[in-house]
Amino acid sequence: MALSAPRTRATAALRMKQVALDNQGRTIRRLRAQLATERRGLATTNKELEDTQVALEASHKVIAGLTEIGLSMSKKIERMKVKKQKVRANHVECHQKFQARIHEAEDSMQAQHLLIEALVDEKDSLLQTIHGLQEANNAPAPFDGDWEEEPEEEPEEEEIEDIPLGEGEIDDE
Repeated sequence: MALSAPRTRATAALRMKQVALDNQGRTIRRLRAQLATERRGLATTNKELEDTQVALEASHKVIAGLTEIGLSMSKKIERMKVKKQKVRANHVECHQKFQARIHEAEDSMQAQHLLIEALVDEKDSLLQTIHGLQEANNAPAPFDGDWEEEPEEEPEEEEIEDIPLGEGEIDDE
């Protein structure tokens, strides 16, 4: 019996060491599985981080592009405003020149009308003088005694109305 006790103890010790090794092996396998899972999760997270960085860089490029477009549009709008002001000023100037020309034409027409009236009056006076001289000289009347004056045509003045400055304005909008 004395011999079997140390063997039993040694066997029990070996058995306990084997169980401990088996437990350590299971723990190592479990930890390796956890490590592999963590590595896969980390790889997924890294991929998501890279995708996010790419998206962020693209977003920054889009924002920079939109900012550039916005600045360009602002410059164009300013140029268009300046152009519109120049067009409006030119329109006002042309309108004023046109109105001045209209007034000159009206004045000229009125002066011509007065001149025509004066010439008609002078013609009438000359005809009366001629008629008076013919009667005084007992000369035959060149007009058979019944002479008709041409009816005086009064030219219809075409009123060119002033165009109000606000009407006819160019609107670029």
